[in-house]
Amino acid sequence: MTFTQRWPDKGWALLQLLLVASFSQAEEPVCRRRGDPENPQLSKDGDIMLGGIFSLHSKWKNRQDTYMHKPLPLQCTSLNFRGFQFAQAMLFAIEEINNSTDLLPGISLGYKVYDACGSIARGVRVALALANGNEVVSAPSEAPCTGPAQVQAIMGESSSSPCMAIATVIGPFHIPMISHFATCACLSDKTKYPSFLRTIPSDYYQSRALAQLVKHFGWTWVGAIRTNDDYGNNGMATFTETAQQLGICLEYSVAFFRTDPPDKIQKIIDIIKASTSKVIVAFLSPMDMDVLIHTLSHHNLTGYQWVGSEGWIFDFQTAAMDKHHILDGAIGLSIPKAHVSGMREFMLDVKPLNSSSGELFTEFLETLFSCKFKQSKSPAGNQRECTGHEDVTGVKNSFTDMSLMPIFYNVYKGVYAVAHALHSILSCNKTCNKVKLDTFTILQHIKKIRFKTKEGDEVYFNENGDPAAKYEIINWQPTENDIVDFVTVGLHDSSLPADKQLNLQNKSLIWVNKSQQVPLSVCSEKCPPGTRKVFQKGKPVCCYDCLRCAEGEISNITDSITCVRCDPEFWSNERRDACVKKEAEFLSYKEIMGALLTAASLFGTCMTAVVAFIFFRYRQTPIVRANNSELSFLLLFSLTLCFLCSLTFIGRPSEWSCMLRHTAFGITFVLCISCVLGKTIVVLMAFRATLPGSNVMKWFGPAKQKLSVLGFTLIQVLICILWLTISPPFPYKNFKDFKDKIILECALGSAVGFWAVLGYIGLLAMLCFILAFLARKLPDNFNEAKFITFSMLIFCAVWITFIPAYVSSPGKFSVAVEIFAILASSFGLLICIFIPKCYIILLKPEKNTKKNMMGKGAPKGF
Repeated sequence: MTFTQRWPDKGWALLQLLLVASFSQAEEPVCRRRGDPENPQLSKDGDIMLGGIFSLHSKWKNRQDTYMHKPLPLQCTSLNFRGFQFAQAMLFAIEEINNSTDLLPGISLGYKVYDACGSIARGVRVALALANGNEVVSAPSEAPCTGPAQVQAIMGESSSSPCMAIATVIGPFHIPMISHFATCACLSDKTKYPSFLRTIPSDYYQSRALAQLVKHFGWTWVGAIRTNDDYGNNGMATFTETAQQLGICLEYSVAFFRTDPPDKIQKIIDIIKASTSKVIVAFLSPMDMDVLIHTLSHHNLTGYQWVGSEGWIFDFQTAAMDKHHILDGAIGLSIPKAHVSGMREFMLDVKPLNSSSGELFTEFLETLFSCKFKQSKSPAGNQRECTGHEDVTGVKNSFTDMSLMPIFYNVYKGVYAVAHALHSILSCNKTCNKVKLDTFTILQHIKKIRFKTKEGDEVYFNENGDPAAKYEIINWQPTENDIVDFVTVGLHDSSLPADKQLNLQNKSLIWVNKSQQVPLSVCSEKCPPGTRKVFQKGKPVCCYDCLRCAEGEISNITDSITCVRCDPEFWSNERRDACVKKEAEFLSYKEIMGALLTAASLFGTCMTAVVAFIFFRYRQTPIVRANNSELSFLLLFSLTLCFLCSLTFIGRPSEWSCMLRHTAFGITFVLCISCVLGKTIVVLMAFRATLPGSNVMKWFGPAKQKLSVLGFTLIQVLICILWLTISPPFPYKNFKDFKDKIILECALGSAVGFWAVLGYIGLLAMLCFILAFLARKLPDNFNEAKFITFSMLIFCAVWITFIPAYVSSPGKFSVAVEIFAILASSFGLLICIFIPKCYIILLKPEKNTKKNMMGKGAPKGF
């Protein structure tokens, strides 16, 4: 078939289509709402209409759509009494305003309340129905398909996720939406949800308050369960962030939704069973908590401390479902208690529902009283027949329970906020002006209103559309009748400074298993003072080991991360929780070693004094006179000074004692060695003088001997003066040798000066030793060179061994070594040179004669 042959058929079809279109344009209206019309479940006409979206049912029947036919409307199931209570609270507020002569006089408020069935999709659908209406509007072809909103504001929804979806859709039209129970912090974002407001605080504050509450009781190792929607996920995200800042760790964080399959909820039960934490933070909606309670009861999973969000913590229905007392002792945040006069009576009067929606009223009575009407389509079974005149006040269930009065009060405040905004826009006094209303103006006025309810509570919204955040802290305390009592045990006010926000009252709390002891839930026990935390590899920061602080370090707080090193003059105590002043150690007169050395010094001094007395007493005897008595007395005097100078090394070092001890030691020992050297030279010179033609003694007479002693001593004095002038010894605190004590000692100042003093003493001693060794074979009867040799041998041996001993001895022992060297060398000189003479003077007086002194004996080998 050719193109020309096909054209008549196609042309005719196109012509028919244009005719139909033109006819439709002429006869049918331009503007009409697509889809099936949505009729409100509850409605009443008024001058100004308000909308309400509540979940009068909590579930719906799942259907598998084939998309071969138009999907059927959502079939709602499981009547939700909470939704009815919220709707009744809205109706109560509207009735009260309509009966008021002060607020909106002469203006009646009407309402349209829709059932969202807990479905987000249906919530958006009914929100559009509230915005557009179901009317069919005719308009010329050139006119835009626009019109005013059917309602001036919308009350609801209860959950965060539906509110987010609805607010996103109606936001561009500036229709105010005021929620009474949607707490997700995300809804405070005015760029996304410009027309959303709420009369319940944001979870931004609640999540932080829950974290503070957990921290207050010392629970640092907790589990977390949340509703898998915007309310639970956003709330738990904020809680987790704040918990981490407060040092709280989550062992697990799981999410579920009430429509999840049983195997997913079973996995959560398995995680709880395998956990070590004993506290569970539940950020759940009431309906999800009901599902979880049923599963927990089936597994008899008790013994856990529950911390709850405002969604379920003060919900009577949740408490009634907890037959196994799994939640006993739970603690959490709730909206402050409220009372609205007349609301309870209004809510329990359900007969007006019959005139608004007979089908809904029938279902409501059948569910509330477990009965069936004759005309009911559902099977009656064994249920009794409903009369329609049942008394609601005689029933005790979740509908008659008023534990959610704070939330009903939020609905009430939301309606009144709209009414006050309208009152302001219409410039109402005794009457209201006729003003064309638009939703944008109403929204702006609602944001600015500030009023007090008849109960005296102030209502206002901040820049994010949120009210002030105040919470009561609720504790589930079981009573004797197995009924849970919601006891207020504290308050949390987010407007106060951080350290004053949480205020727990002096009330006894009941914890899990009816215990009055705060349960413990930590991954690791607290590290006591004196230890520090060492985090376990691959585990959260709450899991750690406690490591004792090292010596010299302390931690004086619990759970310290680091140990602090003590100042140099302090040391850690045995518990490592405090720095104590180090013990100052020095050679003291009070300790045994110091006392013994002092006694030895004094004994040497006394012994020298006794020898001097003997020599003075027998100064005219040959043995005293033969050995140069003047040098002997000078030697005894210097030995006395040597014994006494050792005392300057004992006691607490001071600036003067440090300078005195080394210089006195150096000068007195040089004086002593000079005297010995003088005596040795005298012995040698004396025997040289007996040789024929020798006049050597005139060159080394008594005056020369004294000058030699003075000269040798002055050299040492000059060395000491230079030492003290350039870099003198000074008191020094030694922190290096011992960790736990301070060694008080005298620093040398100039090491060159110290070793110059010692070196000069050593030089004189070696010279004296050599000369005495050369004179050792002179006749015994006169010769004392042998004794000088022995004394110098002892002296040199002592001071040669002193050097390594002094260098290697720690602390006060180095001082003791120096004193011992001084005393040993002093005793060596005293005993070797003077004791043999005293022996002859006192015990062998017959040898103390000039004849015996001048006797020539054969020299003996050394």
